[in-house]
Amino acid sequence: MMTQAIFRLSLIAAAGALPALVSAQAGSVYYVCPGNVFTNTISAKEAESRGCKAREAQQPTTIAGPKPRPVASPPASGAKPATDRVDSADQRARDSDARRILEAELKRAEEQLDTLRREFNNGEPDRRGDESRNAQKYLDRVAEMRAAISRQEADIAAIKREIAKLPP
Repeated sequence: MMTQAIFRLSLIAAAGALPALVSAQAGSVYYVCPGNVFTNTISAKEAESRGCKAREAQQPTTIAGPKPRPVASPPASGAKPATDRVDSADQRARDSDARRILEAELKRAEEQLDTLRREFNNGEPDRRGDESRNAQKYLDRVAEMRAAISRQEADIAAIKREIAKLPP
């Protein structure tokens, strides 16, 4: 009697585990169908009728990341901390170099602005040969010239602000 009960319990347990085993197997197979279609939602019969090939799914490959670098230890208590101080003479030389470079850039930008304004001719630049019949080309070029002039004026203002930040 006891062996019959154990047999029945083991039979019930096996029957309960069977769907889980089937679903685990079904999830590990997928099909590659014509037209590069990958699916795991069709049955084996459907896959065969469509001309699909069965493939077994594999676990993804994992690669270990780099190990973290060790943290640098603080300097010894008797050691002086490093400073990034620059000698005042060196700083003055750097400032004068920066001023000279910015002033040269300002001069170039102002010359370019003068050229643009001469070409612009107070909003009525000379027409080119290809613009004589096409008024829209002319209007587009005038708009581009206006934009270039405003960009150049903004550049000049920015250079002047940078020069003002430098010590005299």
